Order: sequence, then structure tokens, then C-alpha cells
Amino acid sequence: MMPDTHAHRDAAFVAAELIAVIVAVTDGQPRVLTIEQGRALPSGPFEFGHRSLQAGLRSWVERQTHHPLGYVEQLYTFADRDRTDGVAERVVSVSYLGLTREARLAREPGAGWQGWYRYFPWEDRRGEASAMVSDPLVPPLTAWADAAPDAASRRARRHRVAVNFGQDGQRWNEELVLQRYEILWEAGLVPEAGAQSALPGTPMAHDHRRILATGIARLRAKIKYRPVVFELMPPSFTLLQLQRAVEALAGRLLHKQNFRRLIDQQDLVEETGEVATETGGRPAKLFRFRREILAERAVIGSKLPLVRAV
Repeated sequence: MMPDTHAHRDAAFVAAELIAVIVAVTDGQPRVLTIEQGRALPSGPFEFGHRSLQAGLRSWVERQTHHPLGYVEQLYTFADRDRTDGVAERVVSVSYLGLTREARLAREPGAGWQGWYRYFPWEDRRGEASAMVSDPLVPPLTAWADAAPDAASRRARRHRVAVNFGQDGQRWNEELVLQRYEILWEAGLVPEAGAQSALPGTPMAHDHRRILATGIARLRAKIKYRPVVFELMPPSFTLLQLQRAVEALAGRLLHKQNFRRLIDQQDLVEETGEVATETGGRPAKLFRFRREILAERAVIGSKLPLVRAV
């Protein structure tokens, strides 16, 4: 049988790209490692010489940023034909989520750490000003919903907006980061969708902001049942620093007493016997993560749910 030359030609135009969402928490702010002056995530093609996808990813990140990777897990694979900025070949983007601690990058042009709320300011619900960021999104989204071609579509769009953006009595769900960005993209309200948008939030190259949204959503869900937050903490920390790190990732404030009660119940940390004196108030006890229970927690979960502030 003669080979299908048309299928062979199509296959030749499929390329695999490796993309890293590398997260740190510094001074109570979630940060993401970027290249191209903050416009893109570390990334590069999967090459013949790479031993594995993850090995290729580590190679690209270290080459572009000189930052070695620690904890890494596969995030998601994207292959949408209409999300690659008109590139001729079909690109399959294999993304990974990495957790680390921020380190100064050694004179690498274009590489740097950026606050992730620079790209998704509406996701930061920790302060009273959060409504001022998310409110400008509601009128254009409402107009998009009302512009649907029929009554059923209008109801469906309104429901999506309400559920994802906490409108009409719906509760804000911090895990719906990707769904919120996808609605903005579908409504043509972000520059990545071709909009001349005045909405808050810095765009990124190609589909990298979508991939970053996926990483944020994964991490926000994961900190509720795995002790991965400790990958982002220094060897010793105060309980307030730990709480601020969780709040930074989740984008909302937590109830202090309830949070500390949960930490105590789960037996995740132990005192170091030392105190932090640079807190600006009374010296605070320093703690460390009890890594010997990591294997146990990997089975049963850390049970570190986010408790809402009152």
C-alpha cells in the first residue's frame, strides 16, 4: 500500500514545545519566572537530544534563566490550532509546574521574576481594593453575554459569568482561574484574542498567559490537599509567614486562629527552638516542615484547606 503522503506532510508540521510555570513566594507575593522581559514563560522545543520531556524542560529553563529546578510536575498539554499566533506548523505545548524559592538570576538578559497578579490582577482578592480591579470586567462581560444570538445562549453566558466571577449571589471560587481567563478570551476582551483592551492585566506572548492561568489553578487546588507550600518556604519560618504564603497563592485572606489550628491538627511543622527578631513586634517562634511525614501525607493528603477570613 502506498503511504498517505498528505498525512505524512501534516505530521511533519507538528512540533512539541516545552513550557515551564516556575513559582516562588517572596515577601508574601507569588512570583513567576519569565523570559523576554516578562512577556513569556521559559520554553523551548523538544529536541532529539533530550532524554525525556522533563529533561528537555530542565535544560531550557537552566539555559534561559540559569535557575536550577527542584520540584516539577507535568501540568497540561495544549494543542489548540487557533491559539498559536498564526504559526504555520501545529504546535503541541507540554507544560510543567515547578515550585522553588526565588534566587537572583545571574545577568541573564530578559529573564526575571514577575508577580503573577501582574497578569491576573482580578485574582488577588486579599484587600478591599480587589473589587476595584474586578469591577471593570463585569460590564463588558455582561455586554458579551447579552450579545449572544438567542435566549438560551444568553442565559448560558450569563450563568458562566456569574459562576466564574462571583456575580448574582455566586461565591468566588479561587480555583477557576483558567475558566475566568477563557471567558475573557472567548469574549474578545484580552489582547491575546486580538482585542485592543483597556482591561487590567499584562498580556503574554502566544498562549503563555493561558498556561500560567492553568498553573495557578493547579497550585491553588493542590495546596488544599498536599503540603507543597513547603517547597516554597525557607528552611525556617514563622507561622505568620506560612499563612501569608498560602494567602498569596490563594489570593484571599485567611482566619488566623483557624489556620493555626489546622496546622497544629495536621502536625506538619515543629519548632526549631529559635525566634525571628525582625518581625517589628514581639519575637516570633520559628518552625520547620516535618519532612519525615511527607510519605504519609502523600497518601492521605495534608488536609490543609483554605479557611476563609471572617
